[in-house]
Amino acid sequence: MTDLLERGAVLRDLADCLEQAEHGDGQLVLLRGEGGIGKTSVVRRFAEQLSGTGRARVLLGACDPLSTPRPLGPLMDIATLLGPPASPALRAGLRRRTDPGGIFSGVLTALSSRAGGQPTLLVIEDLNWADQATLDLVRFLARRIDQLPLLLVATYRDDEVGPAHPLAALVGDLAALTTVHRCTLPPLSRRAVADLTAAAGHPVDADELFSNTHGNPFYVTEVLAARTHGVPTTVREAVLGRMARLPERAREVARTVAVIGPRATEPLITAVTPDAAPGLADCLTAGVLRPDGPVLYFRNELARRAVWESLPVYRRALLHGRVLATLRSDPVDPADLAQLAFHAEQAGDEAALAEYAPRAAAYAAALGSHREAADLYRRALRNPAATSPAQRGDLLEAQAYESYMTGNLTEAIDSWDAAARLRHEQGDRLHEATDLCRLSQMHWLTVHVPDAWRSGLDAVRVLEGAGPTRELAWAYANLAQLACLGHDPATTADYARKGAELGLRLDEPALTLRSRLYEALVDVACHGRGWQDFEDAWQAAIAEDDAMADDACKIGAVACWTAALHHDLPRLDRLTDRTYAYCREHDLPMFLVPALGAAGLGMLHRGQWTQAAQTAGDMLDRNPQPLHRLLPLVTSALVRARRGEPGAWLLLDEALSYVEEADLFLAGPVWAARAEAAWLEGDENLAVAEAEHGLKAVTIDSDPWLVGGMLRWSRLAGGDPPQTRAAEPYALELTGRWSEAVRVWEELDCPYDAALAGLGGDVPALRQALETFRSLGARPAADRARERLRAAGVRRTPYGKRASTSANPYGLTKREREVQRLLCEELTNSEIAARLYITPKTAEHHVATVLAKLGVHTRKEAAIPLDDERTR
Repeated sequence: MTDLLERGAVLRDLADCLEQAEHGDGQLVLLRGEGGIGKTSVVRRFAEQLSGTGRARVLLGACDPLSTPRPLGPLMDIATLLGPPASPALRAGLRRRTDPGGIFSGVLTALSSRAGGQPTLLVIEDLNWADQATLDLVRFLARRIDQLPLLLVATYRDDEVGPAHPLAALVGDLAALTTVHRCTLPPLSRRAVADLTAAAGHPVDADELFSNTHGNPFYVTEVLAARTHGVPTTVREAVLGRMARLPERAREVARTVAVIGPRATEPLITAVTPDAAPGLADCLTAGVLRPDGPVLYFRNELARRAVWESLPVYRRALLHGRVLATLRSDPVDPADLAQLAFHAEQAGDEAALAEYAPRAAAYAAALGSHREAADLYRRALRNPAATSPAQRGDLLEAQAYESYMTGNLTEAIDSWDAAARLRHEQGDRLHEATDLCRLSQMHWLTVHVPDAWRSGLDAVRVLEGAGPTRELAWAYANLAQLACLGHDPATTADYARKGAELGLRLDEPALTLRSRLYEALVDVACHGRGWQDFEDAWQAAIAEDDAMADDACKIGAVACWTAALHHDLPRLDRLTDRTYAYCREHDLPMFLVPALGAAGLGMLHRGQWTQAAQTAGDMLDRNPQPLHRLLPLVTSALVRARRGEPGAWLLLDEALSYVEEADLFLAGPVWAARAEAAWLEGDENLAVAEAEHGLKAVTIDSDPWLVGGMLRWSRLAGGDPPQTRAAEPYALELTGRWSEAVRVWEELDCPYDAALAGLGGDVPALRQALETFRSLGARPAADRARERLRAAGVRRTPYGKRASTSANPYGLTKREREVQRLLCEELTNSEIAARLYITPKTAEHHVATVLAKLGVHTRKEAAIPLDDERTR
């Protein structure tokens, strides 16, 4: 067993992780690097080192670079090796298309046991080619691995994983887990390349080889193995140069294996290429192919690709056709449907593609691999002549739904629009209306509200006059939803009543329940009442499970958004937790993201600006959809504006580009944020103008919280805002009742808003506002408070941190040091407030700031005597 150059440290790290797994403290290692960097060599060497030692059970699985990956491909590789009784149950579950949750639980059970007292080494190679269900399986295991006797090693090509790659989201989700280790394999050094060159006795100049290969081990070894003079300019030339020195019978076998793909077995190779045995032996002897149990594979996927791409198109199609014919001659395993579809497409066999692609898509969707399912449906739709119009309509609807499930709303819109047109041509009114309703919902999710209304009204027109149908009831409910989101109680009630009446006539409780939801939610948004009615209806919708899953998730997200806009933070926490759990349970991430965006806005309200900025930034990095970006854009921009940092207007301009001015639900937070940013910069005219833009859309039924925010900024900037309905704390500010407004904002746990209300007060109120702004890091607002203090005759107002604060090693202000000393006396917030003559809410805010500055999480941890010289 030869040593792997410059990989000893990685192998030692893996051994350390395995030792932890032996004690039941499982570990996940993400082994990453560019293609050919040696990830496979490292994990296989580690597995070889374990073989025969009895230290661990070794399971090797891999993801394949098919155009549409095998659903749960790595699990299929190891299913029979997990041991009874898990293995038969898992295999049966995969064949029966059991729900992924059940399959995952079976895997967890199998990996929880120790085979012969050993831990398990599970390797999943090339996670960058994984299907969605496999990524979910890794996520599932990672969150439970600390209780398992398991070392899970997952390799992936990090140079192929951009921000939009599905694996990027998984890596981000695992960022905070202490059981996850990241290891990046570096290129070989110049010295290592020189050593390899010398060992190979190759005449090539080692420095030139290093320069041309950048130390990539695969490039280096392939060039050296080719035994040619000079360095080929590409790896493809190196691979084909090596192939040229093989007998023709061996080259033919290599071509066949390149076409079959990474899962080539000897029986399949022989069926496609008769008399393959001698050539196969040549390939194995030369090291072009390597065995892994019954499977034969190239030394590197890049080598396989080079051989495959070298084939003339006609020859490639012929070989794919032979592979297809061989695979379909036996009973087809559902797990192989994607592979059959791939070979059918490459062979140009449209009939076979039309047969296998939809079946493979349905199988992938059943396992939760929605991205792969959408891709397979897309392939099935490429040739309209291969399917009947009715079948094409079914495929378009299925492809639209799977695109929607992956967040590809543009493609979902195109497919549902095409399906609606096709159904119209067929005279199928029920399916046409259903497609139009779906199209309406997609338009709203992409913030195209007029288009959403147009499609929704078209759905009703198609069905009205055709008698009572379930589809008509859903069409009415869809319009009730649009009216609710547009803060139009009368229209909401009208369509909700029509939908509920049809639900009663048709004995469809879900239809009636959906109407109740929108009526209750519009009452909350427009009148600030009815939260309990809404939550009761929402809980009933959740109880309906799959029948109402999509609606329950969507309404939960809207409720989170509404609670955040209303500064109802305890309710926001509760709704976010429930929505998050329900969306995860039903695999509907589309609505999970707006709920998390609302949670980020809640952090901003609480004064947790660092956490809010981090949450918003993470969401902006991962989510391209306008609806998903809207609240994170507002949150991130406000943190920057309030801290006096650059970049706020770029974010606010992007947010404004997504909204319609007349849609106050979506546009209101944007206009208010823009007015605030202008006021913080000292541009009163712009602040008034931005607020007035938003106020143009206000009606008598508009959400008073959204209206109040814009009225506040207009008034603070010296504008003359209209007399219209505003939520209580804003109304108190607008009428000059600043002390009552401060009290309400403090009760809502919104320190920044309380300080803004205090700007309308007397000198003590202004001083308190200044202290709050300074503690939050709100420099521009603090400057505004100082201006008002000077206008009130106070000539000396401190700038920045006091000298005592700067000298304090923890950055505690005088008041915060007083609070910390009282924490040592184990006083409650109310007792601290009484001792210092401040409100309990202000005391609570000071306590939170002290904990953050001391870097602790509990009052007990903060209640420690600090060195007098250090805290004085």
